Amino acid sequence: MGNRKILVVAAHSDDEALGCGGTIAKHVDNGDDVFVAFMTNGVAARGSDDGSDDRHVASKSALSILGVKKAFRFDFPDNQMDTIPLLSVTKEVEKVISELSPDIIYTHFSGDLNVDHQITHKAVMTACRPQPWCSVKEIYCFEVLSATEWNSKSLGTFLPQKIVDITNQWDRKTSALECYAQEMRAAPHSRSYEAVEALAVLRGQTHGVPRAESFYVERIVE
Repeated sequence: MGNRKILVVAAHSDDEALGCGGTIAKHVDNGDDVFVAFMTNGVAARGSDDGSDDRHVASKSALSILGVKKAFRFDFPDNQMDTIPLLSVTKEVEKVISELSPDIIYTHFSGDLNVDHQITHKAVMTACRPQPWCSVKEIYCFEVLSATEWNSKSLGTFLPQKIVDITNQWDRKTSALECYAQEMRAAPHSRSYEAVEALAVLRGQTHGVPRAESFYVERIVE
């Protein structure tokens, strides 16, 4: 289709590569402009901000590989976004949406274990209230290994409804994840390279393609 504006709203840098790195690259391949907003620096919860510069450099490299046009970076407290009024978070998301007028947004699933993911999702849905002035016609939620599948099964379960074939973009997704090597874990672990590939193979081959990313559909307006 091409010429669409895509916004990915992620709690932490590396969530975008884990959740929809291949889809980002595919949008770019199709001629769309992709933007990413990071809500936290992703390191403060470790007891020090010393790694923030490294994380920033890693994300710049990853976004370059994926073809992202511009990144917006906010400084909400890592793993403590629930201590901030939702309105404050929503206003920052609204500013980005007002500047870009995106057609499509990708963000976190509401049922993720990570509290920053939950707040980010709520802020996006609040900022994208379906009113006549809202440019956003499609909202999709991605799955992030070590967050989406780790939450209580008594809560809403991630049920993939949209499948994106990322076979041709797989190498770029893995290259982007390699930029975040410090955030990855050794197998057996949900956030290992092996687990990421296993999920891509599962999502793909259960839908007739080699590798895919899957999404929960929040909104489609045609």
